[in-house]
Amino acid sequence: MPKLPAEAYAIIEGRHSDPFHYLGLHPEGGKSVVRAFLPEASNVEAVGEHGEVAPLDRVHDAGLFIGALSNGSKHYQLRAKFGNSVVEFEDAYRFPPILTDFDLYLLGEGTHQRLYDKLGAHPMRLEGIDGIGFVVLAPNARRVSVVGDFNFWDGRRHPMRVRGAGYWELFIPHAKAGDHYKFEIIGPHGHLLPLKSDPMAFASEMRPKTASIVFDEAHLPRPHPAPDGINALSAPMSIYEVHLGSWRRKNGDEWLTYRELAEQLPAYARDMGFTHLEFLPVSEHPFDGSWGYQPTGLYAPTSRFGTPEDFAALVDACHREGVGVLLDWVPGHFPDDPHGLGSFDGTALYEHANPLQGRHLDWGTLIYNYGRTEVTNFLVSNALFWMERYAIDGLRVDAVASMLYLDYSRPPGAWIPNQYGGRENIEAINFLRRFNTEVFARFPQATTAAEESTAWPQVSRPVEFGGLGFGYKWNMGWMHDTLNYISKDPIHRKYHHGEILFGLHYAFSENFILPLSHDEVVHGKRSILGRMPGDEWQRFANLRAYYSFMFGHPGKKLLFMGAEIAQSSEWNHDQSLDWHLLEYKSHSGIQALIRDLNRLYRAVPALHQMDCDQAGFEWLITDDANRNVFAWLRKGFDEHARCLVIINFSPNVYRNYRVRVPFAGKWKEVFNSDSAHYGGSNVGNIGEVHAVEGKAPELRLTIPPLAAIFLVPES
Repeated sequence: MPKLPAEAYAIIEGRHSDPFHYLGLHPEGGKSVVRAFLPEASNVEAVGEHGEVAPLDRVHDAGLFIGALSNGSKHYQLRAKFGNSVVEFEDAYRFPPILTDFDLYLLGEGTHQRLYDKLGAHPMRLEGIDGIGFVVLAPNARRVSVVGDFNFWDGRRHPMRVRGAGYWELFIPHAKAGDHYKFEIIGPHGHLLPLKSDPMAFASEMRPKTASIVFDEAHLPRPHPAPDGINALSAPMSIYEVHLGSWRRKNGDEWLTYRELAEQLPAYARDMGFTHLEFLPVSEHPFDGSWGYQPTGLYAPTSRFGTPEDFAALVDACHREGVGVLLDWVPGHFPDDPHGLGSFDGTALYEHANPLQGRHLDWGTLIYNYGRTEVTNFLVSNALFWMERYAIDGLRVDAVASMLYLDYSRPPGAWIPNQYGGRENIEAINFLRRFNTEVFARFPQATTAAEESTAWPQVSRPVEFGGLGFGYKWNMGWMHDTLNYISKDPIHRKYHHGEILFGLHYAFSENFILPLSHDEVVHGKRSILGRMPGDEWQRFANLRAYYSFMFGHPGKKLLFMGAEIAQSSEWNHDQSLDWHLLEYKSHSGIQALIRDLNRLYRAVPALHQMDCDQAGFEWLITDDANRNVFAWLRKGFDEHARCLVIINFSPNVYRNYRVRVPFAGKWKEVFNSDSAHYGGSNVGNIGEVHAVEGKAPELRLTIPPLAAIFLVPES
């Protein structure tokens, strides 16, 4: 065999970082020299564009072949014999680059808003040949190969070329949608890493398998749009939060597919009066028990329930029912599974290298390095991807507090201060501002919401005014205070009166969503019903009063699935909700209550138009702690758009109770949570009450026990 150059051995040993420099066709000495590396081939020929055939000599037993086409052909195919089979195929190393110079410029700058159009695996046609273009970021790798169904999962067969600041690419002819693949990477120290799934994969295998799947996401069917203005501050916004794997199940314990969910869930949400569905994270994740909050495939809807087309069909079904779709989104952390993002190219590429910055102590997960332009570009593009490809109406960002503070859940000495010596994560703040800015610029009808549990200022205020730029913020303080209050026996509530009042001191400092989420019904916290004190009747009456209080309170609304049927037990992600409870009047009564509260909330402008505006709220009774009574006025844009809300958190009936109102005349009792229809005692005001003309008109009301009444003036 002839003596080979070092470059040939780099190919043979699978460590060449630019195989195109050696493999493929190269003009040399007036000839077109073809080099091909085909392990297990016994005989190889090059077939020129005019049909001429040139045998390639086997110059190394590992499978390196070299020969020449005499007439200067630029296009050729390879014909190889493997065992008794002869196959003819295109050589991947004869095709031009995939990324343009402009792509490389934007990628290097970290401003490529449509990263998903370039990175990952994309069906394409190059020089008249169909195949798949693969691109992946691995700047510190010595070599990256694509392995998959198309090459026997052999990393020697398709090493990629590196472009720009560490973007590896390769067009593989005749690879196709549906092929499984991963990346084989040799790290900076020459060690072969575990096979890595594609960070930009648009589809993935069902766990416990972890291969990425080629999917043509550019041709996803576009879901029907949601109703205009569905996310507006002045619009009613009542969110039904759902874990897709445990809302309902079939055949005892099987998941519903996306298509089956599409047939049931949107219609149920519409019938119940919810304006939005919010899905716990649907991005691919390896561990069911994480509920999706430890994703490994941010661009792939989980394969548990079907294909990307199936997920698009679910979104479409929601929109056709007039229901918006929000996704829980997790840019705060990711798991360290070996096939995932952790140590992706043999170095801390997506995460911080220092565990004092790069690992969450509570969750055992890794933290994104927001100071790296490629990482923030990856995350911002992912947010835009869900809105562009799946017509998602908004993203709820998980665990924002963990992103904002460098010392989040860390003991003294176990964190690294910022450049000014402070605890604020400046890079994360900049990332969140960029994320919100780009989302609202590209998709002005969409929205974002922050799960942020601290007093960080201006979370839902515009970036140009110093805010983080979110559309909404979850009101965690309201949730904690009011759940603590309602869990007390009524005889003790007068000592906790301030827990109801306190939330109104800051209720308009942000655009708030009032959340009774999945986090409140797990880990020993009990169900919402389980927190209610008293005997059976009082527990359900307390729950009716509490939900009514929530819908009368300023702020958008969010209920986790099961809350609307008074689920008795904590949520279990491994089983369906207890739908059989609806056979009991007490539980079906709660469902009817939520349905009517949603309809009232949507129908009465005063209950939603100024949800986030101080001018839309006026306290009327704050000091009746001994009787556990509160009253306030909600206001709409029109001066006659008013709704009086009165809550009695005691088990006593109060008759001839006086409440000042702005208008004399008839006030209609449009809602009473003590109605027998909901399981109550039917105490009330027989549908209406009159305020006598005078300097200060007032109503004299009968207030039912453990209940709320809503009254509006007759127009």
